This record gives sequence, structure tokens and C-alpha cells, in this order.
Amino acid sequence: MANIVVEELIHTPIEEQKIELVERKGIGHPDSLADGIAESMSRELCREYLRRFGVVMHHNTDETQIIAGKSSPKFGGGEVVQPISIILVGRATKKIGEEVIPTDKIALRAAKNYVKNAMRYLDPELDVIFDVRLGEGSADLQDVFKRKREIPLANDTSFGIGFAPLSETEKLVYNVERRIYEELRKKEPAIGEDIKVMGLRERDTIKLTIAVAMVDRFLSNVQDYDNVKKEVESFVKDIATEYTSKKLEVYVNTADDYERGCVYLTVTGTSAENGDDGSVGRGNRCNGLITPGRPMSMEATSGKNPINHVGKLYNILSRMIAERCYNEVEGIKEVYVRILSQIGKPINDPKVLSVQVIPEKGYSIEKMEPKLKEIADEMIGRITELTMKIVSGEIKTF
Repeated sequence: MANIVVEELIHTPIEEQKIELVERKGIGHPDSLADGIAESMSRELCREYLRRFGVVMHHNTDETQIIAGKSSPKFGGGEVVQPISIILVGRATKKIGEEVIPTDKIALRAAKNYVKNAMRYLDPELDVIFDVRLGEGSADLQDVFKRKREIPLANDTSFGIGFAPLSETEKLVYNVERRIYEELRKKEPAIGEDIKVMGLRERDTIKLTIAVAMVDRFLSNVQDYDNVKKEVESFVKDIATEYTSKKLEVYVNTADDYERGCVYLTVTGTSAENGDDGSVGRGNRCNGLITPGRPMSMEATSGKNPINHVGKLYNILSRMIAERCYNEVEGIKEVYVRILSQIGKPINDPKVLSVQVIPEKGYSIEKMEPKLKEIADEMIGRITELTMKIVSGEIKTF
């Protein structure tokens, strides 16, 4: 059994605190774009390594950077004046034995395809300049065969953190962005992909401040723009009842000043076209949220290799363990899981796996402990199963 420690956490549960802050940066936000591109490159490299050698080789693409372009949006349609620059940074195994893998081409194709699929109006050929800067890595054939047989060794001394359950505010913030992107955006072409949702719960009132990049070519004037803002507000209020019964206030594009003609108008649907840079790991954690009221790891999950990079694996696994503990063990109000690696040690043998529980009134941690340890031990023992779920896209990283 791994070094698993279970203890009671003396802490005010998030739902009982007077103030709660929750944020989600949507798919088209520059930081999320960087995350999505980095993860898509990693997955494509994984697939190519598997196709050629039957095993995923060392790589990391988690330092991808977006440098904002310049644009001139206007009602009826503006233009991108200076393309966005995206630097595809990282390392990849480019040679095994005598076989050379075209990693730069694979990464570039993955990045362009991601932009094409995630963004309706951002042309990866004309609006973006990609600069591939993947460092060199190589391995011999013996290394390939060894990797197939052995449990990977942690590439770093690092930790991952997860918790369960999500609060009402967390569920609301997450789903507001997801459903604007998946549903409303498809009905209303003027809604871009760069959507940021900031939630503030003050006691029993949730206040959502939503920034929505509008696409200029579908709007003739300020009145059209204002109508779409009202459409977003109405949509959010309608779907919010599925996630909370608390009083709700919704504010959309609060920096607008109609008298001065200052509105959130874009050509491509993302603020990256004009002044907003992006970096991997500066946005959502692997549960899709930024939650300053909860413990969080600062590790970037997207783009790290899914074989032995504990900054990726432990963050994903800790959340999954927390969710299982909450769902399967009676009497848990909140549960937090922390997993610490030690560089060079097997990833299924962490230095410590900590399970902290805030119990419901009348429930004993001592009685929960055997089941909690059983769940944690089983899941850390199966950590290598995460790799293919990440490669296939079944597990999200932001």
C-alpha cells in the first residue's frame, strides 16, 4: 500500500463561507488557447510515437506562448492588421535509433487543426504566425523496450491537488461558459469564443461578471451589439436555475461605454487579436476552474507528457480520487486529496498521498478511513491507465 494518510480537516466548508470567488477562462481566451494548443500537440506526438514504436516517448509542449496581434474591428466587419504569433515551445524525442520523427511538422499540424476546430473566425493560415521551437531529444531502441515493461519514474518532485464536490457557484461558473460556447454561440454568430466568467457569491447571492468577445461582421451598430448582450444575459439567467436556487445577478461586458463608442468588438472572436497575450498554465486548473478559495497546484497540466510527468498525472488523479471518495463514502462534506512525488521514484509509489476530510455532523473519520485508503490505494496503483485516456482526449486538462 502507498503511503496514504487520512485526517480530519478543521476548516469552514466553502458553501458556508460568506464570500466565494470562482473563475473560468473560456476556450477562446488567450491562456486557454495556449492550453488547448499545447495539449493538442502533446496528444498528436503521443499518437505518432504509439503508431511507430508502440510506446509514448519523452516530450513536453507546456511552454507554448501566444503573442497578441493587432486588429481594427468595426461594426459591419474590420480586419486583422498584424497576425497573432504563437511560439510552439517544448521538447520532443526526434530520433530513436536511426529513425527520425518529424516532430515539428506533427506539432504544427496539431496546433493549426486545434485553432481551426476551436475558433470559427480565426484563420490559422492568415491570422496566425506559428513558430515551432521544439528542442531535441533522442532515445535508443533499448529505451523503447524498457519503457514497455516498467512503471514510469517520476520526472520531477512535485504535487497534485484535487477536491470534491464542486460548490453551486463552481458548477454554475463552469457550465455558464460551457453552454454559451456549446449552445448559444451556435445560434448567435456574433458571439465569439473568448468568454470569461467570474463568479462572486456573497452569502446567498451569486454575481456573475461575463466578458464576451463579439464578432464585428455580424453587428451593424451599437443597438445590434446591445441586443446580443441582452441575449447572453437572458440565456444565462434561464440555465442558471439548473445549477442554483440562489439569487443571481448577471453583468455582461461591463467595460462598455456606448457614449464613447467603447465596446468589446473583435474581428476573430478572441482578445488575442489585439493586445492580450496567452501562456500555458495561467488559466483554468485541470478541473476547468480557477478557485482561489480552494488549495490549487500552480503546475500547468496541459502539454506535459502523460507518461511520467507528475505535474499532469497527479493533478488529474487527485481530483478523480476526491470525486470517488465523495461519491462512495457516506458522511463527507468536502474532501481534499494531495499527492507528492519524489523524482526518480515510480509514479505509483508517491512520497505521500494525503486525504483530508471535512465530515458531516455525526460521522467519524476513523470509520471512513479504511474505505478512503482502499479507494486511494487502488487508484494510485492504476495510474498508468490515465495515459491512454489523456491521449484519446477522454480526460480534459483545462
